Amino acid sequence: MKTVIKLWIGLAVFIVLSPLGLILPEYFKADAAWGEWGTDVFKGLVGYIPQGLEKLSNLWNAPIPDYAFRGWEDKGLVHLSAAYIFSAILGITITALIIFGIGHILSKRSRH
Repeated sequence: MKTVIKLWIGLAVFIVLSPLGLILPEYFKADAAWGEWGTDVFKGLVGYIPQGLEKLSNLWNAPIPDYAFRGWEDKGLVHLSAAYIFSAILGITITALIIFGIGHILSKRSRH
């Protein structure tokens, strides 16, 4: 089997498994996934917000916050799982297109 096909199969498996980020915390009655904390959660965990983190916290806002569509937060685990899968597909597609585009540009430059 070609390496590229193995890569796409692996990515498909990760896409299907992406809702585990919702299911496992729900099952174990845990809070947010490790490392996906906002400044409010971080302050609750550590007791304060470091200056650098506070300054940079509003630098980037995710295009699909919490990997879900607006208004889907209360629709249940099935809808949120579908949104996670859609977010994974969208992110992988955009990343792949950017990589293929850069590869195409670089391959044109190396021919000249």
